[in-house]
Amino acid sequence: MSTADLPAGWAWTTVAQAGRVQLGRQRAPRYHAGPHMRPYLRVANVFEDRIDTRDVKEMNFEPADYEMYRLKPGDILLNEGQSPELLGRPAMYRGEPADACFTNSLIRFQAHAGVLPEWALIVFRAYMHNGRFRRESRITTNIAHLSAARLKTVEFPVPPLPEQQRIVEAMQAASQYLSKSRQAAQQALHLAESTREALIQSAIVGAALPSCAGRAQELLQRAGVQPLPAPPADLPTLPASWCWASLGELAAVTGGVTKDTKKQDAEGMVEVPYLRVANVQRGYLQLDHVARIRVTPEKLKALHLERGDVLMNEGGDRDKLGRGWVWDGQIDDCIHQNHVFRARLKPGVLDSKLLSWFGNTWGRTWFELRGKQTTNLASISLRTLKQLPVPVPPADGQAALVEYISDATSHADKIIGDVRRLLIKLEATHKSLLHAAVTGRVVPQSPGDESAELIVEQLRAESATAAAASPRKRAAKKRAATAPKLIEESE
Repeated sequence: MSTADLPAGWAWTTVAQAGRVQLGRQRAPRYHAGPHMRPYLRVANVFEDRIDTRDVKEMNFEPADYEMYRLKPGDILLNEGQSPELLGRPAMYRGEPADACFTNSLIRFQAHAGVLPEWALIVFRAYMHNGRFRRESRITTNIAHLSAARLKTVEFPVPPLPEQQRIVEAMQAASQYLSKSRQAAQQALHLAESTREALIQSAIVGAALPSCAGRAQELLQRAGVQPLPAPPADLPTLPASWCWASLGELAAVTGGVTKDTKKQDAEGMVEVPYLRVANVQRGYLQLDHVARIRVTPEKLKALHLERGDVLMNEGGDRDKLGRGWVWDGQIDDCIHQNHVFRARLKPGVLDSKLLSWFGNTWGRTWFELRGKQTTNLASISLRTLKQLPVPVPPADGQAALVEYISDATSHADKIIGDVRRLLIKLEATHKSLLHAAVTGRVVPQSPGDESAELIVEQLRAESATAAAASPRKRAAKKRAATAPKLIEESE
């Protein structure tokens, strides 16, 4: 937003002049115990316009530190480090948890007189969504960082104080409406997805398929597949004509490509699209944003996706384990990354959709129980995935089963698609409202409002006074005042 974009009566200042900016205290082992244990907030607690108090930790804050880092109602906390799209994610501290402090993974903003804390929160939320904070970031690995020094220099729009109040009230009303709409949509989505999963879960183990003339054991014998000798204890009983077989017996299962930055510019490399965990959803493929990678022709040949390949996620959140769907040849020369497994079924043993439906329903619990947890991520090994027990219907019943499940879930699929599109629109509306708020298009300007230029002048004066009175400046003045005395004493 340029200066010309400001409405009449508004004025520009900087974040540093609009309020006090401060990093929290660094965590260290020496603070893990002590006589003054206090709750503190960190990135894991601060979400957009919401502080999650379910997992609040404590550390020792001596009285002087407590005074420096104690949160006060109206303080705005911003994530100092985050994924680039969420950098600077802000929330207001409203007194919960009581007597809390904050760590240096967060930046605190305390509004000066003339700036409503609620207005500052709107500005910071808009800046998170429109990428303004991202432009000030420094990226290490996959995490972007917003230093307090760089935040201070970011421009800050100041409307007249009465208009700030009108905007805040209008945005609160709009946010309540959007929140209720989003909550209703999410409930409808959960209901439709649960109904869909229940239909599939019942049908995929033979509860809905009429009796078949053939037997799955004969099918597997012809394909050279060894069935499991005994049914898995934690999975349902199948019809007599069905049987269980491990995924490793039914399919060739392989991991994908690992990005090697050292070889990206090597001679003979070809650039191709590749699927990541974000592309492989439960029951569908999200192909709006497909990344590209440079690989050798040999790697392309080995990992090239073919129609009917079943893709299953290797890791991520625990709920993502094994999540996947069937590749239908949507993109030419596409491969998959190492966090996405590919199962290529032996010809004629099992329909690809039946495998994926089973993995997305009954397989969820199986994967979660056997997944390996590391820090915040879970994963399953290639060896574990190959052990997945898979129900195999007789050959003459598979097409009918696919048709039955497709028909039974078609209505739920339509509802799910409609609700997902609605949620996308609600999020777009949310971002548009924030942009409209910081550009003066939410409420009309009032000619009777005092110009914000006067507020900005006061902010500059208050900012200068606050800087001179900062603990660091006071400590420097104290050292300067005592220096001659110390020299005299040493003489």
